Formats: sequence, structure tokens, C-alpha cells
Amino acid sequence: MKDAAAGQSAETIYLADYTPPGWLIEDVALTFRLAPDATRVLSRIRFAPNPEGSQERFFLHGEKLKLISAAIDGAPVTPDVTAEGLTCDVPDGPFTWEAEVEIAPAENFALEGLYMSNGMYCTQCEAEGFRKITYYPDRPDVMATFTVRIESDLPVMLSNGNPTDSGPGFAEWHDPWPKPAYLFALVAGELVNHPDSFTTKSGKDVELNIYVRPGDEGKCAFGMEALKKSMKWDEDVYGREYDLDIFNIVAVDDFNMGAMENKGLNIFNSSCVLASPETSTDGNFERIEAIIAHEYFHNWTGNRITCRDWFQLCLKEGLTVYRDSQFTADMRSEPVKRISDVIALRARQFREDNGPLAHPVRPESFSEINNFYTATVYEKGAEVIGMLKRLVGDEAYSKALDLYFERHDGQACTIEDWLKVFEDATGRDLTQFKRWYSQAGTPRLKVTDSWEGGTYTLHFTQETPPTPGQPDKLPQVLPIAVGLLGPNGDEVQETTLLEMTEAEQSFSFPGLAARPVPSLLRGFSAPVILHREQDNAERAFLLAHDTDPYCRWEAGRALAKQALLGMITDDAAADPAYLGALSTLLADETLDPAFRALAMALPSEDDLAQTLAETGHVPDPQRIWEKREEMRDAMAGFMPDLLAQLYEAHQVPGTYQPEAAPAAARALANSALGLLTRLDGGERARAQFAAADNMTQQLAGLSALLSIGEAEEELQSFYDQWRHDRLVIDKWFSMQVAFAQPDQVAATAARLAAHPDFDMKNPNRFRATFGALAATPAGFHHVSGAGYALLADWLIKLDPLNPQTTARMCTAFETWKRFDGDRQQMIREALERILGQEGLSRDTTEMVTRILAA
Repeated sequence: MKDAAAGQSAETIYLADYTPPGWLIEDVALTFRLAPDATRVLSRIRFAPNPEGSQERFFLHGEKLKLISAAIDGAPVTPDVTAEGLTCDVPDGPFTWEAEVEIAPAENFALEGLYMSNGMYCTQCEAEGFRKITYYPDRPDVMATFTVRIESDLPVMLSNGNPTDSGPGFAEWHDPWPKPAYLFALVAGELVNHPDSFTTKSGKDVELNIYVRPGDEGKCAFGMEALKKSMKWDEDVYGREYDLDIFNIVAVDDFNMGAMENKGLNIFNSSCVLASPETSTDGNFERIEAIIAHEYFHNWTGNRITCRDWFQLCLKEGLTVYRDSQFTADMRSEPVKRISDVIALRARQFREDNGPLAHPVRPESFSEINNFYTATVYEKGAEVIGMLKRLVGDEAYSKALDLYFERHDGQACTIEDWLKVFEDATGRDLTQFKRWYSQAGTPRLKVTDSWEGGTYTLHFTQETPPTPGQPDKLPQVLPIAVGLLGPNGDEVQETTLLEMTEAEQSFSFPGLAARPVPSLLRGFSAPVILHREQDNAERAFLLAHDTDPYCRWEAGRALAKQALLGMITDDAAADPAYLGALSTLLADETLDPAFRALAMALPSEDDLAQTLAETGHVPDPQRIWEKREEMRDAMAGFMPDLLAQLYEAHQVPGTYQPEAAPAAARALANSALGLLTRLDGGERARAQFAAADNMTQQLAGLSALLSIGEAEEELQSFYDQWRHDRLVIDKWFSMQVAFAQPDQVAATAARLAAHPDFDMKNPNRFRATFGALAATPAGFHHVSGAGYALLADWLIKLDPLNPQTTARMCTAFETWKRFDGDRQQMIREALERILGQEGLSRDTTEMVTRILAA
């Protein structure tokens, strides 16, 4: 750990050290007297000793609070107060704690606890924000009912649960469901609501509202429909009804995360709920639908059943991500959703699992819990749920979930509780499966095959590379979905689930007339990296004939990757076999246009860099970018007529609709447009941009023009049109960085950071600018080192204001060890410069220290 004088070294917390709370809470009453610089919070909390805990020391968390008064059973007390909280002598039996504190929401730029966003009061308490509101045992296994009174002259005052009373200058709320403090929420401001209602399966009427700033009312309808679809889906698929009289959503401009599932009062980043055809793309609509579903589904998987401690974060997040993926698959296209999830998993989680920030789905320790809201906990956590469902089957999964809700409703639970439910419901021993929660790293699955006397045998070997703190790994349970194709392309073996439990294992398929071609890991049945010697002829065969959409897409991706690697390492020409196979697939009108659009996308620069590093090469980000550009030129030149046909045939007439079918058509047409622009000098893109009546088409036209450096006039026009829409201008910021030439990426980000519309205190705007810098590998890793220096400069500026966003942005540096010595040295210098800042937050200190330890 670094010198404590230069940063905040936090104590490491270990899962093994968990102890139950010494006191439980019967109920909580809070009064808020709102004022921007001096909000008073009055708390009245009824405590009782926990028979399962120790009453040796009474401690309440509290940070950046001014204690005005405290009392126990009405008698004033003088606690011992530190920067982390307070201690006090308390009675042996039940007692009532009362306190009054003062906080300054207007000065809270970290956006944790109670803060202000454009004149609106709002909260963010997960993971440990409630301790910045009042003194409290701020841990998820302390659950209580809350009654809240808000006093203010603002017209809208909201909190958790159901409204119980209101009048001039006040509103009162009561949440009858016990919850941990991280689920507390309060909002007050000049807001307008988009109202609706939902009738549950049992006949209960629920009032629904989306609250927004005046002027955003026209962007709520899609979010409301997504909410109602989510409520019905959760009833139909999981049997879960909503349990309050009212469900409120509030859109907030300044928010560190996407959204927060506070009981009955979900608070959303504006970008994750506000949508209109004019300002939102198809991708925005799909993302909003999924996030609204995710937060609503938390009502049962996260709120009614929460996690015992933050090490169990994957219990609520992995399960809820899996549920929202199921929802999106049902609402849209299951194959396209699965492939999209795989792309995202490989881009974010595989990268994390193969670097210095690797950690198990359930970590064993942490210094700052905010740093573990990661792709591993969320996306890999969801993959673990999916594997469990495949292994036990749909019926047993449903039975186990019913038992989970019945057994643990109202409890704070662990992964052990979760797995025990499945063991009891199915009779399976899940001891080995539990390793998915405790072992970090992505397993490598190597496959060879043999053919003898009509029997085809697959030989599997699994190995997980060492990760920080875990040099040695044990075999995992791997569900491997396999199909076999005959020489003519017919399926001779339908999808079969093989269960691998050993380091080496073989599976045979007898009675075959000819040696088959294997279709492996169908549906991406396990989050592994598959290694198998395979030639381009077999890849092309699978691309043409495989009946599994994922495997078919993967065959095309493998063809593309092999061709690109040859271009990068051997200066080969673009492979005509790949181009021919791709054009055949794109011309097949029986295939979903969204699937074909995915097939047209090349492996990412980061994916290619990782593959090169794993095969003993030192990746050159500039060369990778150049060869991908060369391949896109070759794709355009190989099939100009087909691309033009696809573009024209998949124009969507009439009024814009965000549903799956028209969105799929636009995806394919705009993918074709991106290549055609390389041939026509931007003629089609310019016409589309000018004629567009929706953001999907307008942005696709502008992106295509930016890709050839011919968008100066259109960029200005776009800004002039949308300069008063903060979410659209986020797009304007990010796309300029993303499409800049590599040697201009850092300079473009620096120029935009000096723009009057740049606001470093707004996480969306900061991410739009510097997230785009980090996500543009050839530019961020430009040989000059300008990208490293610029990002370090701005992270140093941001950390005193918003440590959480700063720490998460540090992940841009996590792959530094894969590059050449000069780049490694420049990254090390940037990281050490960040780490050397006086008063650096513990969030950023922990993150940078872990990255440097690679």
C-alpha cells in the first residue's frame, strides 16, 4: 500500500470476519427539514439487542455529519464522535435512540447520500451513502420499517413506501416492508409527473408515476410502458406481484450509476429513463427498457430478499441481471440478445478477469465496496445463474426460485442460502458448482476430437489461469451444449448438454454414418474461452449451416478474427473466403436483420489486442486500427451492390417505432450505410442525416460521415439543433472523440473539455468525453502517451469531487501490461502521478494500487 500521507489507505475488510450486528432495529422515523446548505435530519430509532450478536460496543456509522444533539430514551447523551461514526454507552435492553444532525446537500458533489441536482434534492445510498445522511448501522443485514416526514416549500416530496399524509410544507411516507438503509430514498423538487396505473394479477390497483423536470414530460411514455411490461412479466414468469400502493420513478441528471432500486421510489439517471424518437436511438430504447426492468425486478431479488453483507452483492445483482436478460429476450429477439450479451461479457468481464482487477463473483475482501460494482459481479454473476438453470432444467429452476422466495422473504441472505435452496429443490450437490462464486478468472476450454468406427469423441481439457491472490485453480462445473452436423449440413445430433466436472474429460457419440462437424458451446452455455484447432473451411461450413444462432455468429466472428490477425501479424490481404461467406450470410433474407447486423461487425480492437497478447505478440494499437479500417474498406469494395440493396430494402417507412422488428431493419441498413459511405463519399449518409426524423437515423448518418472525416458542417448543425438537450449533447461529445483519427483523439477530448457545455461535475458528461477517450484504443494508447496524460490530469481533478466515478474510470489503464515497454512506462508514470496526490480518495487509491500490482 502507498504512503498514507499521499492518499487514504482504507482498512481491508474480509468476508471471513463477518459477525452479526449487535443490535437490530424495530422501526425508524426520520424528519428532513430541507435547506441546500443546512438540512436538518432528525432520527428516532428503536433498537433491541440481537441475541445472535455481541453487545460489546455500540457503533453507528456516520460521515461528514454535524451532530447537533443525541438522546437515549429521552435523556441527552454525548457520544464519542470520529470521522467514521460514533460510539456511546447504551442500556442492556431495548432503547430508543434520537439524534439531530446537519448536512449540506448543495456541497455534496460525490453524489452519495443526500445531494442536489439542478435544484432537486435526491439521494443515493447504495452502498454506504446513508451514513452521510444520519448516524445509523449502515450495513445491509440491519433491516427496518421506515416512516419519513419531509418539510420543505417544494411542491413534490417523495420517499419510500406509501404516502400517509401531506399538507402545506410537508409530506409523510411509510414503508411497511423492512429494508436496509441502502434502499432509503428521498426526492424533493420542482417536478412534474407522467401518471399511469397497473392492476396486479390479484386485482390490486397500483398508482404509477415517472417524475421529471418540466420540459421532459414528452420523454416518459416509453419508460412507463416498459415498467408495465416488466410488472406483468414478473407476474407471469416468476409469480412475483408488486407489494405497495404506488411505484414512483424519478429522473435525475447527476447520478453516478444507471439507476437505483430504492423500495417504491426508483431513482434513475436521466439517460436511463427519458426517451423520445427525436432524441433517443434504438439502442437507447432497448437499454432503457432493460434498466427499468432490472430495477423493478429488484423489488423481489434485492429488496424483499437482500444480501447479508456486501460480499454477497452478486446474490441480488447477478440474479437480477439474469432476469432482465430473460425479459429482453422475451420482448425482443432471444438469439440477438444472447449474442449481444456475449459481446458485452467478452469486452468488459473477460478483460477484467484477465487483468490486475480480477476477482471472484463473490470477493473475499475489499477496501472500498464501490470498486466492486463490476462486470464480474453483475454479468459473470448472471452467467453463473444461467449455468445453474441449464444444469437443473427449467422446471427445477422454477421450483427452486419459488422455494427461495418462500423461505427467505424479508431476510438478508448469502450465496450459501441461495445454493441450499437449489440443493433442497433438486437433490443435487452443488459443492463444486460453488467454485464459480469463489474462483476468479476465465476458464480456458481446450477441445480435440477423434473418429473411430462410427463413434465420434470430444476430448475436453479445462484450465483457469492464475489471478491476483489465486495462483492455483480447481476444475469448475462446465455445462457444455453440443450439437453435431453431418457433411451435408444436416443436424445429426441435436443440442445435448454435457456436464464437465474434471480437468480432463471425454464424451462419445456412437452410431454415426460419417465424421461430423461439432457445434460447440451452443448458446454460449458457459463463460469460457474455447480453444480448438479449426480451419477456415470448417468455420465457413458452420457459418452456412449451424442451426444454433450463437455458434453461427461465432463462426463468422472467428473467420473475421483469423483474417484480421493475418493482416496484422503477416500483412496479409483481406481474406476473400471470409468476405464471400459474409456476403452470402448477409444476402439471406430468412435471417433476422439484427442478426445480420451483428455478423457484419468486426471483432473489436481490444478483442484483437487481447488475442494477440495471449498468442505471444505485443499488440500495436495503431496497426490494429489500421488493419480494421483496411478490412472495412475491403468489405465495402467486395459487395457494393449487396450493401446498396440491403440499405434500400431495409428502410423503415412511416412513423418511428422502437420495437424489435423495425429496430432490426434499421440496424442492418445503417451497418450497410457505414460501409457504403466509404464508397460514395458520404452521399447517402448526408442525405439520411438531413432527412432524418428520428435520432437513430440522424446519428447513423452523422457517424458515417465522421468515419470518413466529412462531418464538420453536420456536427455544427447537430449541435445547433440539440444544444439545449443535455442527453443528446452527451452524444455529440462522445462521437467526436470516438471517430477522431488516433493521433487526434486526445486533442479532441482536451478541446471538448474546454467547451462551455463541459461540466466535470456531471458524470454523464464526464463519461461522454473521457469514457470515449478510454474506449478508443488506438487514440488512448497512441504512442505519444497524450491519452494517458490527459486522462490522468482529469482524474486527478475529479477525485476530490467524485471519488466513485474517478475510481471506475481508472479501469481504462487495467490492460497496461499487454503493451510494449514504452507504453507501459508512460502508463506507470500516469498511475503513479495519480497515486501521489495528497488526499487521494480511498476509492481511487485502492483501484490504482491494484492496477499497478499487475
